[in-house]
Amino acid sequence: MLTSDQRRAQLRSLLHSKRCLRVLETHSPISALLAQHARFEPTPGHSVGYDAIWSSSLTDSTHKGLPDIEILSVSNRLQNVHDIFEVSSLPMLFDGDTGGKPEHFALHVKALERAGVSAVVIEDKCGLKKNSLFGNEVFQEQESIKDFCEKIRAGRAARLTDEFLVIARCESLILDRGHEEAMQRCLAYVEADADGIMIHSRKKDGREITDFARGFRDRHPDVPLVCVPTSYAHLTFEELAASGFNVVIYANHMLRSAYLAMRGVAEDILRHGRTLEVEPRCLGIDEILHLIPGTR
Repeated sequence: MLTSDQRRAQLRSLLHSKRCLRVLETHSPISALLAQHARFEPTPGHSVGYDAIWSSSLTDSTHKGLPDIEILSVSNRLQNVHDIFEVSSLPMLFDGDTGGKPEHFALHVKALERAGVSAVVIEDKCGLKKNSLFGNEVFQEQESIKDFCEKIRAGRAARLTDEFLVIARCESLILDRGHEEAMQRCLAYVEADADGIMIHSRKKDGREITDFARGFRDRHPDVPLVCVPTSYAHLTFEELAASGFNVVIYANHMLRSAYLAMRGVAEDILRHGRTLEVEPRCLGIDEILHLIPGTR
């Protein structure tokens, strides 16, 4: 098992050694184990897996049956982080929502860094948090550039090591405010010493996000750029990497797939009055015993 210092340092090292990282959402220790063990061989002798895991505020709150309105504090979520770290050695990026007030964010950074988290991502919205994919269907307000830059600097100043990354997430494209404003904000966040930029979009064709990535990369060839392809799901990892992204986060798919499967199994047991029909859709007991270390 890794120490907190060893775990935290992994992400920065990976960003230096790999062109682009694959990151998968995990909301529980079992989902983290599955992420760590997942492998695919595109060609003989060459396998790919996930480089890191994502602690999502959406899936953490949904897992507890709570709305995605920043209702869970960092303190509320840290126990789950510790539980995940007990079984997985992958580095973690943490969804920090808005980060709260700069003074609060500074304390969150210290707590996450001590726990061994590698990076926190905060978004440039203020007020009651609403899920970004609602866009302008609900009222969502961006923080001023000045105030958000102050929050970035507060987080950076609170760090004890350079290994912990503060990543700024821009919501301008989500709110239909255009490429120019998104670029203006992201360049300002880099000037405020953000360690990376996450640019978010809900446009399904993907052109908006890849155009932004190329424009940003022209200005900052080396600043890590992060995307979350929930809306533009047809774009492959290789296509996103070729556009200039360094981190691709599959941000909610473990929870979404698990709940769909569980709902179907629960309904079919009622429908058939037995479990025979659902057994092919269930992980075998032998596989569970093999997956969890120490069970045998």
